[in-house]
Amino acid sequence: MPCFKQMGILAKQCYATSQRSPYFSPTKQLLNRKRMKQDNILVTGAAGQLGSVLVEALQEIYGTSRVLATDIKPIENHEGPFHILDACDGAALEAVVRQWRITQIYHLAAILSAKGEQDPFKAWQLNMTSWLNVLEVARQRHVAKVYYPSSIAVFGYAAAPKNTPQYEVLIPETAYGISKVAGENWAYYYHRRYGLDVRSLRYPGIISHQSMPGGGTTDYAVDIYHHAVQRKPYECFLRADTPLPMLYIPDAIRATLELMEAPAQRLSVRTSYNLAGMTFTPAEVAANIQKYLPDFQVTYKPDYRQAIADSWPQSIDDSFARRDWGWQPQYDLDAMTRDMIAHLEKKYALA
Repeated sequence: MPCFKQMGILAKQCYATSQRSPYFSPTKQLLNRKRMKQDNILVTGAAGQLGSVLVEALQEIYGTSRVLATDIKPIENHEGPFHILDACDGAALEAVVRQWRITQIYHLAAILSAKGEQDPFKAWQLNMTSWLNVLEVARQRHVAKVYYPSSIAVFGYAAAPKNTPQYEVLIPETAYGISKVAGENWAYYYHRRYGLDVRSLRYPGIISHQSMPGGGTTDYAVDIYHHAVQRKPYECFLRADTPLPMLYIPDAIRATLELMEAPAQRLSVRTSYNLAGMTFTPAEVAANIQKYLPDFQVTYKPDYRQAIADSWPQSIDDSFARRDWGWQPQYDLDAMTRDMIAHLEKKYALA
C-alpha cells in the first residue's frame, strides 16, 4: 500500500512547485481564494497510482473537507472524505454529485493498457460507461470543470514515432487506447455541444514511488526501482532498446493542476493535450540506476506487452501545452532516479 505520510510530503512539494507557475502565482491564489472555498472536488479512481497523490495535492489547494475521494473499495489510512462509488453506476454518481454539490470532477477510474488486453470488452465497457456517466451527470448538474486523463495509448503504428505531434492520426492498437480516443472525442463533443469545460492530458508512462504498478505497459519503469532498492535482480518484460515517453509523478501532478487552473480562453485543445517529460529505454534506466546501485542486474524477456510498446510513440511533441498554459517538465532521468531511490530506501528501511 502507498505510504500516505510520504504522499502528503510529495503533494506539498507538487503544490509549492505549481505556485511558481503563472497560473498558481500568489496573486492569483489570493484572487481565487473565495472561489476555491466554494469548490467541492470529486475524484473517481482515487486509490490508483495517480489518484492517490492527486487527492493529497487537491486537499492542499481546496482544503481536506472539500475533496471527496471515491473508489470501488476502501483506501487504507485515507485522510479526508471518502465514499465507495462505482462510476459505472450513473444513479449513484449523480447522487454523490448532488449531495456534495460537486463543482469539479477528476475522473481517474479506468482499466489500463496491459490489463485491458486480458479482457478487452470489459476494459471498453468500464472505461466508456464510467466516462459517459461523468459527462452526463456533469452536464445535468452544471459541474464547472471536468478532468479526463488520456494517454499516449491513443497513438498506434500509423502515428509518427518520434516527436509525435498534437494532431496526429489516432489508430490505437489496444482496447485501452481505443477507449481513450473515444473518450477524447466525447470530451470535445460535450464541450462543443453543451459548453462543458472538459480538460484532458495524454499522459506518457507515469513513474512514482507511492504505489505499485497497476497494469500498464510502462509498469517496468516503476517495478525496476523497487527491485533495485531491494537488491533484487529484475527481469524486464520489454526489450532493452525500447524507447518510451515517461513522466515523473511530481511533474504529472503539477501538469494536471496547472491545466485545470489555466484560463479557459487560453486552451486551444479540447480533445486532450500531448504531454512530455523524458524518453528512455529499459537499458538506459538500468544504467542510470547502476550509477547509484552498481550491483544491480537486469535481464530481458519481452512478452505480449512488447507489441503494445512498439505501437506507441518514442517521443512526444507537447508544444501546444507549452504555448497554451506554460507547461515545462522539471525532472529528467537522473533527477528522477535519485529521488526514487531516496524514497524507496526509506520505504524498505534500507537507507
